[in-house]
Amino acid sequence: MSDEDGLFSFSNVAPGPFQLTISSPGLGSREFSGTLQSGEAYVTPLIMLTIPTLVTEVRVGLTPEELADVQIKEQEKQRVFGLIPNFYVSYEADAAPLTAKHKFELAWKSASDPITLMGVGFLAGVEQAGDRWGAYGQGAQGYAKRYGATYANVFASTFIGGAIMPSVLKQDPRYFYKGTGSKRSRIFYAAASAVICKGDNGRWQPNYSNVIGSFAGAGLQAAYLPANDRLGSRYVVSSALIRLGETSLAGVLQEFVFSKLTHRPRRSASQP
Repeated sequence: MSDEDGLFSFSNVAPGPFQLTISSPGLGSREFSGTLQSGEAYVTPLIMLTIPTLVTEVRVGLTPEELADVQIKEQEKQRVFGLIPNFYVSYEADAAPLTAKHKFELAWKSASDPITLMGVGFLAGVEQAGDRWGAYGQGAQGYAKRYGATYANVFASTFIGGAIMPSVLKQDPRYFYKGTGSKRSRIFYAAASAVICKGDNGRWQPNYSNVIGSFAGAGLQAAYLPANDRLGSRYVVSSALIRLGETSLAGVLQEFVFSKLTHRPRRSASQP
C-alpha cells in the first residue's frame, strides 16, 4: 500500500544493489535501481505509468494476380526491332504466375497482332509461289485458302500450346530469359525449353503443354489439308517434331539474339 502521497516505502531490505519494476496491464512499465546500505529504507518517487506508444506497420503491395496484370501489360509491349511481337518471354526470373485469363489474353494478343497477320500473308504467298498444297489452286481463291489454312495453324498452335493446355496443366507458356552462366549452359537451357517449362507453382517440370500442343496442332492441320496432301500419322509426327525443334531454336534466339533486339521497359513492375 502507498502512503497518502502515493509513495511506496520498502524497509528491511537486504543491503546491496536492487532493481524495482512497476507495471500494470495496458500501461508502460517503470524501472528503478540503486544500492541500499545496511538498515536503509527505500522510498519510491511519485510514479506515473503512461500509455505505451503504439507502432503500426502498414505494407502496401500488389496481389500476385495484380502483379501478373502489370507484368503482362509490359510483356505485350516487347517487340523485336520495336516491331515484331515478342510477348512470350519474361525477363523477370521470379515473375508472378499467370492465371488462365492471363494465358488466354496473351495468346489472343499474339494471334491477333497485325504483324502476325502480315506474316501469315507472307507465308501464304510463299506457299502459293511454290505451289505448295497444289489442290488449293492459284489466283485469289487459292491464296485465300492458303492464308486461311496457315492462320488456322498459327491460331490453333498458339491457343492449344500457349493457353488451353497451360491452363489445364497449370504450366507457364513463357520463355524465362536466363542471361547468366556459361554459353554452353545457356544453350542447353534454351534448347530444353521445348520440353521443360516452369509450372504455376514456380517449379521446373516437363513441358507437357508444348508437346501436346505441337501434336494437336499438327493433327488439326492434317485434318484441313487437301486430301492429296494428307500423309496420315507420319505427317502429324514429323510436323510435331519440327514444331518442337522450332521451339528449341526460338529459345536459343531468345537467349542470345532477341534479348538484345527487343524493345522493353527499363524497369519491370515488382511487388513493393
